[in-house]
Parts: sequence; structure tokens; C-alpha cells
Amino acid sequence: MSEPRLKSVQCSSPAGLHRMAYKEWGDPANPRVLVCVHGVTRVSDDFDALAGAMADRYRVVCPDVVGRGRSGHLADPRHYVVPQYVADMVTLVARVTADSESEAVDWFGTSMGGLIGMLLASFDGTPVRRLLLNDIGPTLDLAAMARIGEYIGQDLRFPGYEEGKAYVRAVSASFGPHDEAQWDKLARDVLVRLPDGQWTRHYDLNLAQPFKALTEGTFAEEQAALWRAWDAIRCPTLLVRGAQSDLLSHATAEEMRARGPRPRLVEIPGVGHAPTFVQPDQIAIAREFLTG
Repeated sequence: MSEPRLKSVQCSSPAGLHRMAYKEWGDPANPRVLVCVHGVTRVSDDFDALAGAMADRYRVVCPDVVGRGRSGHLADPRHYVVPQYVADMVTLVARVTADSESEAVDWFGTSMGGLIGMLLASFDGTPVRRLLLNDIGPTLDLAAMARIGEYIGQDLRFPGYEEGKAYVRAVSASFGPHDEAQWDKLARDVLVRLPDGQWTRHYDLNLAQPFKALTEGTFAEEQAALWRAWDAIRCPTLLVRGAQSDLLSHATAEEMRARGPRPRLVEIPGVGHAPTFVQPDQIAIAREFLTG
């Protein structure tokens, strides 16, 4: 397996500039690009297995969304929202396709990364050529969003790595079955050691602020906007759902199949939110759609 290259690109928000880190796999001259974007508290390293498996066909680009992992933080946390992330991805796509005749990219988005891809794919002139959405859709739950805000805003410290790993494994049980080495990597990717020797999660706790600011009114407006975006998508789309997901219901997935890009739906048994795509059978699903 080839080693990834660690890079970054400068992006802007209304409050100033920030850097977004990304990992790049495969031939740096390959004009065929796959962008893989992670969930709300995860990082680019989530895609190491998938990127390694796809690097023979693609240049695979995996960013740390701002506020996570190796990326910088926003000066104003009110901008930790999907429209800002979409703007950052437009900058990233311009960077990685600068030497190509086409700005087209294929997109793999897990949860939040899927929402970013959904909005980007809905725009006129979108660079998104093929779209794989991993366990996310336009219908979300306000109470669930509030719980996410509460969870990600907790300043948790662990006396050692093993305690942090046990926590990550517990809160990630819905990811489905993994072996010990896979659980270790899933934890190590999102934990960072502090100068005092304790361990914590590797993201800006201020990510929680926009979640906490949601009201029923603004939430309803955002959800309506997501459905409008879904209905505007025209590129080939695959919708993957964990069969036990509590974030993307089967009913919502079926409604998505009947609207917008009318995607093919694949449900993965024994998994909730969200499939990690580190297992060979899951990687095969992505490879068949993206390269078949």
C-alpha cells in the first residue's frame, strides 16, 4: 500500500483565514480524483483502508474538516456549519484539480461529509460527478442534533490512552463489528495526547455551538433546504444505510430513492450509524459504484 502525502490548503471564513489539512493517496498526476469526507467528530484517517484500496484508480483526497484533526480552528465558532464546509471544499477541489483539464471529482461522504457532498452536488456547475452518501439524508431529528451538540461539547479528559480507547469504542458501538486492531485505529485516529499526559478528543470543542443554537424554526428551514438540494442533484448517486441506523431511517431512505437523483440503496446488516468502510465487503460496495 502506498503512503499518503500530508498537505494543506488555505481557506477563508467571514472571520479570517484558516488552514485545512488533507491526505492524498495515489499518483499525484492522476486527473481522476475521489474526495472522501468524514463525520462530525471524525478525521481523514478514517479513510485509510478505503483510500489504499482505491489508489490504483484514483488520486484519493481526504481532508480534515476545519476544527478537526490536523486542520486549524475557526476564529468564530458560529461558522462551524455546512455552508462553510462546502466553501472550504470548493477551495480544496480547485487546488487538487488545478493541473487537470476537468474540475470533476467523485465524492464519498460519511454523515456530515455526505451533507457537504449533497449541497455541493446540488449546485449548477458542480464538480461532483458521482456521489456516494454514507448513512445520511435530508431528514434529521432535532432532538438527535441537540444530543450531538451536548456530546461533542463535553471537555472529556482520559488519564491514559486505554481509557480513551474504551470511551471511543463505547460511543462508536453502532459502527458494527470490528476486530481489536480496527478498534485501536478508530480510537487512535481521534485521540490526542495533551502536554500533561492526559488524552482527549482531537477537535475544537466549539464545534458544539451551532448545534446548541438550533431552534425548531431554524432546524425546519435547514431541513427544507436539504430536501431542495436533494431534488436538484442529477449525478449518479449511491445511498448506503446501516440497517440499524437511528440517524437515517429506512422510510427516509425510501423517500430519497423516489426523488432527486433516485439513487440505488444498499443497506448493510448488523451496522447502525455509520458504516466505517474498513471491512473488505463494504469497500467492495464503494469500489463497484465508483469504478464500475
